[in-house]
Amino acid sequence: MVSDDRRLAVLRAIVEDYVATQEPVGSRALVERHHLGVSPATIRNDMAALEEEGLIAQPHTSAGRVPTDKGYRVFVDRLAGVKPLSPPERRAIQTFLEGAVDLDDVVGRTVRLLAQMTRQVAVVQYPSLTRSTVRHVEVLGLTPSRIMLVVITNTGRVEQRVVDCPTPVDDELLADVRARLNTCAAGKRLTDVAAAVALLPDSFLPEQRPAVLAMVATLVETLVEESEERVLLSGTANLTRFGHDFPDTVQPVLEALEEQVVLMRLLGEATSPEHVTVRIGHENTFEGLAGASVVTVGYGTVGYGGSEEVARLGVVGPTRMDYPGTMGAVRAVARYVGRILAES
Repeated sequence: MVSDDRRLAVLRAIVEDYVATQEPVGSRALVERHHLGVSPATIRNDMAALEEEGLIAQPHTSAGRVPTDKGYRVFVDRLAGVKPLSPPERRAIQTFLEGAVDLDDVVGRTVRLLAQMTRQVAVVQYPSLTRSTVRHVEVLGLTPSRIMLVVITNTGRVEQRVVDCPTPVDDELLADVRARLNTCAAGKRLTDVAAAVALLPDSFLPEQRPAVLAMVATLVETLVEESEERVLLSGTANLTRFGHDFPDTVQPVLEALEEQVVLMRLLGEATSPEHVTVRIGHENTFEGLAGASVVTVGYGTVGYGGSEEVARLGVVGPTRMDYPGTMGAVRAVARYVGRILAES
């Protein structure tokens, strides 16, 4: 591991130049572009040491060097901070996302925005129902024996079902069911609602129980049906700009991104809106992504003190990535989306 500050500065300069120019970086370029305060001979010695440690490599017989996965890892781990967004960029994010009309629109706008900002593949997970809680349950009478059941979560998801009751339901019973459902379910995790409402029909009069049981059963079925995690992708065409950055072709990356289970695992290590996770090259467990980097973060919070994220988002691109800028964009978008969900 690099311990010398000067060698770390040389590594940082090599990464920055290679990301910007896509050309192997030589000692002469470092002298001309960066004020490292040492002679070209010293820089050559530092580059030799970095190469010996496996942090840079010589792709061809030319004098130029490129960062390795290990070199990118040291660069990312030693970053002083992510690149902050400019005030116009922040305003643009806020304006674009605040124009969303519902959760589907929020997620759709988020994935498109992230792809445009980073010019890479964006991946956004819908708010996880396993981490969501019930904000409100509404029951509306359509006809005397037909009810509309609406479940609204704390993350803005809205699920609607029509219930055909075996017996008529008057307004008084409807109001009573609404009040008791919310007493039992509001504020609880969706995974805990079934147990919370299991005994609810028993608290009603015998002649009311069949209708109440139908409503409770539909509520539970709705939560089970909607338990599947969903992920949206945008910007896969952006990978064609980086075809030469991947060891063979971009095809293995595209194939990996088509697998839902791969996408969920890619996002799986993100933890909170404050901690950005970066997996570089061979650190990714999927063979097709050995030439790619994945930058992910959690968004939205639930639990005591906001200790757990409700979902995750991120980007996939080549290892030759603007890490400070990408990490800054991913974190900023996650914060805005979490804020919008909290206010919805």
